[in-house]
Amino acid sequence: MAPKWRELADRLAEQIRNGELEPGARLPHIRDLVGAGEGSKSTVNAAYKALEAEGLVVASRGHGTVVREQRPLKRLGISRYDKAKWRDGDEVAFIADRVASGRSYKRNEQTQTVSKVPASAEVAAAHGLREGDEVYARARLVKEGDQPTHTLTSYYRPEHVEGTRLVDPTPGPAGRGGGYRVLYDAGYEIDHMREELRARKPTGEEAAQLQLPTGEWVVELHRTTYTADGTVVEFAIGVHAASRFAWSYDFKVPDSTAEEGGS
Repeated sequence: MAPKWRELADRLAEQIRNGELEPGARLPHIRDLVGAGEGSKSTVNAAYKALEAEGLVVASRGHGTVVREQRPLKRLGISRYDKAKWRDGDEVAFIADRVASGRSYKRNEQTQTVSKVPASAEVAAAHGLREGDEVYARARLVKEGDQPTHTLTSYYRPEHVEGTRLVDPTPGPAGRGGGYRVLYDAGYEIDHMREELRARKPTGEEAAQLQLPTGEWVVELHRTTYTADGTVVEFAIGVHAASRFAWSYDFKVPDSTAEEGGS
């Protein structure tokens, strides 16, 4: 038999999932549930802590415990990098996600810092450099309204980006079409990329920067971007609040057997 706090947490979780308790709704004060016979103060508190750890509510001083918004952004896969978006139009990847999610956006919801830094072992390996060689790091914090959604830091070889808008720290995307358009204009047209994802617990700094509730995990993205001749023109590391995104991939299924047979 489940402990009483778990039964209470499950009952409240069901009310949240079926819409009886809508996003923004405040859960009853702990003392009110104690008075209603739902258990002791420690029992109700444990139930609320469980709901917070499961990402269903957020607790804050002065506002009580409130049901969280459960509409994650659609984080597109291949289609977010469609050349028609950034080469022929003015969309950048995070804006493509907002459009696909039916959400509004403002270009100033992305801010960044740009600096020259020694390449870590991972960055150096991606770019074919020696560890400690200088690279440009373009670190962005992206928000939806006032809420951070993710960070993304792109690392570039200096000879690829010096003198371009990619080393300009002005808030917002790097001009029309964003970073990929800048690379294209500099003679580095992107051709293919590799993305790797891993889920983990956030560091304290990440939890504070992304304003994560207790128990929230992050999804770390590693993206390597190549030109047609295999030159790496960007290596990026992103940290995404796990519950704020739904990762969406739509692609043609390869058939290497058919390709071999036709050669």
